[in-house]
Amino acid sequence: MQKTIIIAVAIVLGVVLAVTVGKVGQVKTVSVAEVGTNPQLFTETITLNGVMAGISPYDKGVIGVMDTNEAQCKKGCEKVFIPVKYPAEAPKVGDEINATGKFTKYPQGYMFIAEKLKVVKPAKVGS
Repeated sequence: MQKTIIIAVAIVLGVVLAVTVGKVGQVKTVSVAEVGTNPQLFTETITLNGVMAGISPYDKGVIGVMDTNEAQCKKGCEKVFIPVKYPAEAPKVGDEINATGKFTKYPQGYMFIAEKLKVVKPAKVGS
């Protein structure tokens, strides 16, 4: 009986350890809509998912990213844009991207500073 309890506890501890170790290094993925106008709530490293909407006319290293659902909206849309400073070549307008990094506060507001940027789904040409 006591041996069975010890084995059961060891199995439970093993599962908990495996789940915990499996989550180490994982980064939460959030959409532009989830961030909305409250980037200050996201203090940890995250992966931001959205659609590249344009390049800043003031800094060519900054793109505007909007929510994937809002990108398809035709009328009555909120169109929240998040400025993303990216580390490499800019994606194309309409590309769905995942950008991993953190929000940084500046006098003008928050900017997402991406360490990595990956095109998840290229823009449809001609749409």
